[in-house]
Amino acid sequence: MQNTMVSRLVGRLTKKESLDRYLDKDSLLEKSMDAKDLVLLGVGTEIGSGIFILPGTVAALYSGPGIVVSFVLAALVCSTAAMCYAEFSSALPVAGSAYSYGNIVFGEFVGWVIGWALVLEYMLSVAAVSTGWSAYLISFLKGLGITVPKAITGSFDPAHGTYFNLFAILIVLGISLLLTQGVKTSTRINNIIVVAKIAIIILFIVVGLFYVKPSNWTPFMPYGSHGIMRGASLVFYAYLGFDCVSASAAEVKNPRRNMPIGIIGTLIICTLLYMVVAAVLTGMVSYTKLNVAAPVSYALQLVNQNWVAGIISIGALAGMFTMMLSMVYSSSRLIYSIGRDGLLPKGLGKIEMKHQVPSHSLLAVTIVIAIMGGLVSLDRLTQLVNIGTLVAFTMMSLGVLPLRKRQDLQNTGFKVPLYPYLPIISAGLCVWMLLQLPLETWIVSGIWFAIGVVIYVTYGVRHSQLNQN
Repeated sequence: MQNTMVSRLVGRLTKKESLDRYLDKDSLLEKSMDAKDLVLLGVGTEIGSGIFILPGTVAALYSGPGIVVSFVLAALVCSTAAMCYAEFSSALPVAGSAYSYGNIVFGEFVGWVIGWALVLEYMLSVAAVSTGWSAYLISFLKGLGITVPKAITGSFDPAHGTYFNLFAILIVLGISLLLTQGVKTSTRINNIIVVAKIAIIILFIVVGLFYVKPSNWTPFMPYGSHGIMRGASLVFYAYLGFDCVSASAAEVKNPRRNMPIGIIGTLIICTLLYMVVAAVLTGMVSYTKLNVAAPVSYALQLVNQNWVAGIISIGALAGMFTMMLSMVYSSSRLIYSIGRDGLLPKGLGKIEMKHQVPSHSLLAVTIVIAIMGGLVSLDRLTQLVNIGTLVAFTMMSLGVLPLRKRQDLQNTGFKVPLYPYLPIISAGLCVWMLLQLPLETWIVSGIWFAIGVVIYVTYGVRHSQLNQN
């Protein structure tokens, strides 16, 4: 009797979703995005304000001018997971990214764990960036002689005179309002801003090239190969976000072709931009002077190009805006997918037909992110973004193995090369990155996943549409 109950429970937890059912459910979403839109969505997510900060601080503390090599190594590591995502998105063009993929190849429970990890990644990252965007805007306004009352500039902390972060809340609400207008409208605006942001980055590169001194690149590796590797582990996180591209698969025209282009194209463009910015920056100023809050602006001010430094500030605000836009979009599609399957209230899985968007899930993530960004101090929680991402990366890398063996999921699109070795290597690299995270992060994330298991057991199992079939 006990063995029967255990086997029944295991069978229930590992019961796999049907691709056809997902395709039928997601058919209400508008398919309007092409490869160009996907690449710009990915670049908008990955290239934020960090491109103006990360190359300088990591070069100063760990890699020196060899930061360029650190970016290459990080891109190689990230590319293995990116190719696994590309195969999944080509074979399974459905909403929900790794959550839905996990449901189809591993079963509902593993899919839920992956989805719960992605909820952590998406919502925390947007909330954290919204506070950064607010701080940057307040600084920008101060430069124009406009002073914002302290009470509305930070998280709820009456002892230090702050009650809520008004601009963090407003930017999240504004992005949500934009997304309610449909994918075509939000994609068009995202594309315009991303192109403008890339133009600002190219402006820095072109102006900076005139002030490059090759002597600043010597020594190239002042901290040795260990410094290069340490730098690679830090800048690795600059590439996180291409998984957001896969969240849009159900709204893409010809996904078997366009999804791999969007994911891999994002990685290539972002790698080139990071490398060139890092090379120009360390060529303009000695790496020893770049451990400052805004190294790119600092370098431009040293060569009396203050007007370009001012434009860089606008570029940083644009960078954070497009990152939040992509992440709020991806968050809403993730929550929609979980609600679609009954693991969260089914109202979250409904599509508003006028603009063909999951308006209920969008409203839910907007409320949560606005509260977190406006009232909660996120300084010690942002590392949880990394663990959520890497858990999903690890499972998707391993997931390619059962995906290839499924006769009912014949993939005529992109396939990971060097199978099965590259997916296994990818999983191993992701586990190695997970082991670099501090114990505190593991403890807090353990609590998060425990909460997720409780929600699944007490609500998800009883309301799951898969288990009702």
